Amino acid sequence: MANAQQTEHVGLARVLGPAHVWALGVGIVLVGEYMGWNFAVGKGGAYAALMACWFAGILYTCVAMIDSEVTSTVAAAGGQYTQAKHIVGPLMAFNVGLYLVFAYTMLEAANAITVGFLVDTVATMTGHEGGLDQRPFIILAIMFLAWLNYRGVLATLTFNLVITAIAFTAVIILFLATSGIFTTSPLQHKDLMSGPAALPYGWLGVLAAMHFGLWYYLGIEGTTQAAEEVRSPARSLPFGTLAGVMTLAIAATLTWYVSSGLMPWEYLGQAGVPLFDAARLSGSTFLMVLLGIGTLFATLASANGCINDASRAWFAMGRDRYLPGWFGAVHPRYRTPYRAIIFLVPIALIFALGAPIDQVITFSILSGLLEYTFMPLNIILFRKKWPLESIKRGYEHPFHPLPAYVLLGLCGITFFAVFLGYGTQLVAMIAFYIVVSLWFHFWRYRFVNRGAQFTMPWPKPRGY
Repeated sequence: MANAQQTEHVGLARVLGPAHVWALGVGIVLVGEYMGWNFAVGKGGAYAALMACWFAGILYTCVAMIDSEVTSTVAAAGGQYTQAKHIVGPLMAFNVGLYLVFAYTMLEAANAITVGFLVDTVATMTGHEGGLDQRPFIILAIMFLAWLNYRGVLATLTFNLVITAIAFTAVIILFLATSGIFTTSPLQHKDLMSGPAALPYGWLGVLAAMHFGLWYYLGIEGTTQAAEEVRSPARSLPFGTLAGVMTLAIAATLTWYVSSGLMPWEYLGQAGVPLFDAARLSGSTFLMVLLGIGTLFATLASANGCINDASRAWFAMGRDRYLPGWFGAVHPRYRTPYRAIIFLVPIALIFALGAPIDQVITFSILSGLLEYTFMPLNIILFRKKWPLESIKRGYEHPFHPLPAYVLLGLCGITFFAVFLGYGTQLVAMIAFYIVVSLWFHFWRYRFVNRGAQFTMPWPKPRGY
């Protein structure tokens, strides 16, 4: 008999720990404390932005608890896409996969725009007349981080861990230096937030601010994308995700406190890099340099994590043949979904170079919001089909189904808030997802290996 040639299946490498999960989740989101959140101030004033921050904190706490339970059980690349595939069905899974890819790719583009803006701001401050061309720095940032992701997930997220920790520490130092604990505080909350400045547009402004309130936390759910690459999913994913939400709640509150005490709401509501501006207004050169570095590191960490998460979702859809199977390849040496990484680079560049940052942020928020609306349905069906005693879970979220209903209600409020300011974009994005759903149903699903797509060794669902 002729010797049969045997080929080894190459999969993603399990090399990550809880700290890497924390770095992935917080690294993606911490840039929201350095830029973007302040557009909520422009919508309704400083107090409205604070209320939006805390309401969004409740929303994302529900997201983190729901995600931690399901992902510690469905430990596979693709995160919420894989959850939808096993729990709800293929059409929902396809849409959720696209929500993930668009949310992270748009966020990556927003981060690259911020890198270019920051470099231009520093050049102007140092006397460079007319600033610099931002486009080369935008391209360089995306290309460098894509190369880093191509070379391996351990190096990628170790890099994220270091620069995210530095960026978070910078926020803490800025607060301690300006709060009056050690020296006289330069903050002027009483003067800047009194009278009409308290709520310039009334309670309608508070509702409108909910749109950008999500930016404080948008992306923490990306920790689920590491499920197939962590050494102990049942322990690492819940710990990293829940610790990440607590970290972001602290950073968001401190960021609001310092920024609203140094800048009037009219300027803060349209500032490009509000924390860097706050450091400049503090009068300390050390703080200005530190927060400049923190802003740069936060944007790089976020873009880095976005490339990681978007490529894993795209890779998982390719592996299941929801997209062409060519995208489901793993690099034989670096053990990364290299084709998915390369394919998404030009898409990020198109939006980073050709769209205004508030529009890019809005597209990211809308895709994320659609994904969060799916989560309550997901966890309710998961508990109904596979009760607690039927499958061992790494984490069981408390008070079910209350978090699911709270999340659904907050999503509804936020959809209305987005409609107030960006109704055209909301309608256009929903129409886009309806069109691609029809394409998937009538054309693409015929290529899916319908038996192989369900990979979890679970018992038969209750009621089936």
